[in-house]
Amino acid sequence: MDNQLLQAATENFTLPHDVVPLPSGGKFYKSKKKSVKIGFLTATDENLLLNSTRNNSDNIVLTLVRNKLYEHDLRPEEMIEGDIQTILLYLRNTSFGPEYNLVLRDPQTGKSFDHTEILDAIDFKKTEVQPDEDGYFTTILPKSGSTVKLRLLSYGEVVELDKLAESYPQGRIVPTITWKLNKQIVSIDGNDDKMVISKFVESMPIMDSKYIREFLNKNQPSLDLTRSVIAPSGERVVFNITFGVEFFRPFF
Repeated sequence: MDNQLLQAATENFTLPHDVVPLPSGGKFYKSKKKSVKIGFLTATDENLLLNSTRNNSDNIVLTLVRNKLYEHDLRPEEMIEGDIQTILLYLRNTSFGPEYNLVLRDPQTGKSFDHTEILDAIDFKKTEVQPDEDGYFTTILPKSGSTVKLRLLSYGEVVELDKLAESYPQGRIVPTITWKLNKQIVSIDGNDDKMVISKFVESMPIMDSKYIREFLNKNQPSLDLTRSVIAPSGERVVFNITFGVEFFRPFF
């Protein structure tokens, strides 16, 4: 099926679905889609979830989104993490309801306690800086004073780097930070040469490296997944909602 036929089939299909707004507003994609069509989980998907629970599969996220994303010009691997999380939240809410049961630890007594989080209360995180028309951020590094243009990693790139780190020779230091920086930095003082960026990263001050991580984390469109609850002792417990097999198995 060529691209035109695929596009027509995707736009005119009749499978049950809903339209889900994306935190990114489509600013980081060629299609510039602000929302996407997402199908509902089915009995077939339940088989996938059950088998993933048994096998502790790490690719459950990409598999689910790949099956449920009804867009001809956008793949899960190309999307940023915040948009992927929004789709996962929608899939869970429409399949199992908004109640999410967790076991947390009371910091004062050390004892575990049950807590039910209402996922409907999760909203988009507010960001301070908007990307340009190409989806890039521009900022000045605090230590070196260099002006850098930055990009967010796609979910596929994050998964790829994680797999690369897992396969790295045992006993050797995994250069995860430099791998990410080489992908995140688009240009330095207007220079987009990959060799120049690589050499810059190798000698980058820790202050600048930390600044880039914090800057991108603060300005990446995503869900506000930080939650808090009062433990039985009266102490406040702050925790983050995480995604994976456990997130999708309330009845297994």
